[in-house]
Amino acid sequence: MHRLGAREGAGPAGSVDAVSRATTDARGGGGSLAANVVDAAIEALVVPSFTSIGYGLRRRLYGWRPLTELSMHDRVVAITGATSGLGEWTATALARLGARVLVLGRDAGKAARVAERIREETGNDGVVPYEVDVSDMDAVRRVAAEIRSAGPKLDVLIHNAGALLNERTTSVDGYEMTFATMVLGPFLLTRELVPMLADGADGRVITVTSGGMYTRSLHVDDLQMEHEPYRGTIAYAQAKRAQVVLTRIWASRHRGTGVVFHAMHPGWADTPGLEASLPGFRKLLGPVLRSAEQGADTIVWLAAAPEPSTTSGRLWLDRRPRSFDKLPGTSVGADDAIALWQTCERLTDLRSDGGVA
Repeated sequence: MHRLGAREGAGPAGSVDAVSRATTDARGGGGSLAANVVDAAIEALVVPSFTSIGYGLRRRLYGWRPLTELSMHDRVVAITGATSGLGEWTATALARLGARVLVLGRDAGKAARVAERIREETGNDGVVPYEVDVSDMDAVRRVAAEIRSAGPKLDVLIHNAGALLNERTTSVDGYEMTFATMVLGPFLLTRELVPMLADGADGRVITVTSGGMYTRSLHVDDLQMEHEPYRGTIAYAQAKRAQVVLTRIWASRHRGTGVVFHAMHPGWADTPGLEASLPGFRKLLGPVLRSAEQGADTIVWLAAAPEPSTTSGRLWLDRRPRSFDKLPGTSVGADDAIALWQTCERLTDLRSDGGVA
C-alpha cells in the first residue's frame, strides 16, 4: 500500500479576457441534424436527459463506438474516489483497456481490496492502491509526491471523490468538508501533478461534476457557507459549479501545453453515494436511474478516446459537450471566476500548522 511532498506553485489566475474566453460555451459537432434535434429536445426536458432513457437514446442516435474498442495500453491513470460507485467502475473499465490504474481512496484497506479485485477481474497487474483523504491538504501533497516518485509518468487524472453532508462539517484544515473535498483538494492535486501530465504528449484532467450545479451560481464571499444556513445539497451544488469554473480556467491557463481539461456530469446514476445521501430521490426515480456503468461511460470515453484530446475546457454529458448554464442568474462572471481561483490558491498554500507551504 502506498501512503500519501514537494510541490510546484501556481501563478495568479489569467486575465479577465482569458477567463472570459475559457467560459465561452463551444458546442460540439457530429451527428445528423435529426439526431441533434432529438438530443436537444431530450436535454431540454432534463429528466429523460439525466436518466437511463437519455443514455439509451443517445447511444443509438449517435452510434457510439464501444469502449472495448479503445486502448489505454502504456497509459497511467490516477482516480480519486475510486473505491465505489462511478470511480470503481471507471477504474475497472480503464484497467480492462490496459491502463496502469492508481486507485486513490480515503480508506487504505478498502483501496487495497478494490485494487486486488480489479486485478483479479481484469488480469491487469498494474492496478495500485494509494491512500489519500482529498479533503486534507497535507495528505494531497503526500500522495502527489508518492505518485511523482513512483513515476515515470502520468497521463490522466480523474477527480471523482465527493461529499454530500446533512450538517456542516470541517476538514482537518478547518475548511467546510464538501468544499475541501470537491474543490480545494482537486485544485491542489491538479497543481501538484500537472507538470507530470505535461511531460507526456496527451495529458488529460477529468472532473466528475453533477447536473445539480446548474441550479447554483457562486457566492464567492461565502464559498464555505459560513454565513447562510447550511444545506448540504446547496453546498454540494455550489462546489460542483466551482469545479466547472475551475476546469475552464485550467484550460485557459494551459493552452498549448499538451494537457486538456474537461468536466462531465454522469446524469442520475444509482450509486452507493446517492443511496446514502438522497434516499428519497433514489426511491422516486429508482426504475430510470442510470447504472454505474452508464454514468461512468463518458468518464472512460474522455480518458481513452482520441476526440477529447482536441479540445479543452468543456462540460460533457453522454459524450457530447453541453452548455455551462441553463437557469437565469446562475452564470459565473470573469471576476467571480478569478476570485474563486485566488481563494483556492490562498487556502491550499496553507499547511495544517498555519505556515505557508
